[in-house]
Amino acid sequence: MKRFRNAAAPDPQEDPRMPLTRRNYFVLAAGFGVILLGLLLMAGGGSDSPDTFDASIFSWRRITLAPILVVGGFALEIYGILKRYC
Repeated sequence: MKRFRNAAAPDPQEDPRMPLTRRNYFVLAAGFGVILLGLLLMAGGGSDSPDTFDASIFSWRRITLAPILVVGGFALEIYGILKRYC
């Protein structure tokens, strides 16, 4: 006779004492990568001399795209912590 696994039983790969599962850690790693990408896009550039003004500090990439990526990465981190995959 075949034995069926109980649908309510936890996956044998996952430890029921651990608050986060493997999928949570993948989401957290992706969120960290998005935050790092946003910070890298925000950094860099500038004038070689403090006496000259370089308008590239006000580029669309630094003012709009990078902060959106950083905030999105933090939102992904919060989702990765709060979401429970069962």
